[in-house]
Amino acid sequence: MSSHAVIRWFSSFIPSPIAVRWPERLRSCLGALLGIAFTGGTMHVLLGPAANIPLLVAPMGASAVLLFAIPASPLAQPWSIIGGNLVSATVGVACAGWIADPVGAAALAVALAVCLMFALRCVHPPSGAVALTAVLGGPTVHALGYHFVAEPIAMQSAALLVAAIVYHAVTGHHYPHVAHQSQAKRAAGSPATPKEAFTRADLEAVLNRRGELLDIDLDDLESLLRDIQLQAYARQFNQLICADIMSSPVVSVSVTAKASEAWGLLKKHDIKALPVTDASRRVIGIVTRADLADKQGFRSVPVMPRVLQRWFKPATDSLPAVGALMSPDVQTVAMTTSFVELLPLFANDGHHHIPVLDAEERLAGMITEADLIAGLYREAYTGQRRAA
Repeated sequence: MSSHAVIRWFSSFIPSPIAVRWPERLRSCLGALLGIAFTGGTMHVLLGPAANIPLLVAPMGASAVLLFAIPASPLAQPWSIIGGNLVSATVGVACAGWIADPVGAAALAVALAVCLMFALRCVHPPSGAVALTAVLGGPTVHALGYHFVAEPIAMQSAALLVAAIVYHAVTGHHYPHVAHQSQAKRAAGSPATPKEAFTRADLEAVLNRRGELLDIDLDDLESLLRDIQLQAYARQFNQLICADIMSSPVVSVSVTAKASEAWGLLKKHDIKALPVTDASRRVIGIVTRADLADKQGFRSVPVMPRVLQRWFKPATDSLPAVGALMSPDVQTVAMTTSFVELLPLFANDGHHHIPVLDAEERLAGMITEADLIAGLYREAYTGQRRAA
């Protein structure tokens, strides 16, 4: 073997960069600290310091890595830790009682634990260490027998899981993990968006062909690939900016205008949202038909005599100003914002109307989903004409 081949082989050991920001890394570290402390403290309170039961077993440290550092992993979900640990503890205790040789008992315990975790869909890597602990834990663990499954394994697993659920909720993370579905897939209503897009069946066929267990939920993988595909598709229109696709001039309403005036503008122009501006034409909010209908009782009443319509119409003098009804948290973009930056705001963040600002941060236009589609169509059509 040449020296270059040896160097390449050793180079393959170099880990890939971890794409996790430092705040998230510190959040994971703090979670592991609190999780293990809570688990040990819970055992101390429930069992007392004189209990002949380990207050912490080593596999809980490995479980903490999964629950707090990579909580989106299928291996870190509640059924994985509870089911995997209980199955492995039971198998480990049984093998320790059946087989006198500790090495043979340990090997069989881990093998059977892996087999049962696959069968019960609760694969949890630290559970292999639980099986080993049941076999090699020494006289204290052996004296517990099957009691080892409940105390300490079940109790510590439950305590660590509770700590993870509470900690992730407090720090704004979703756990247990819910697989993310691509906005592009939901919007399209079909398994593919561009013509060359893959389908769910394609993804499953490739994974079945590879025959490997990937540490990622299949829905997450599908969503990730679709979003990558959407990003690559958007990159083709990188020269397209907001100024090219926005609607201008745009209908807006003053922050001091009455709600009835805003409702009239929405109906007159058959639109669903109005940017709210101050005296300098700076956007300070947005008001929608839903805001007015829900908060002030405006409704479109078809085919009704004018006399009856007056009964349903709120008194103008009692109506508040638009500033009291608008949503002040409004997403805006600059005229120079590229299509690549704009697309995720619609595709992932759920926006439907985005005001566009000029160089002086004053209202210059509005972009809706219809504008986005029309702009894409015009750009693609223009490109075809240039090519011809």
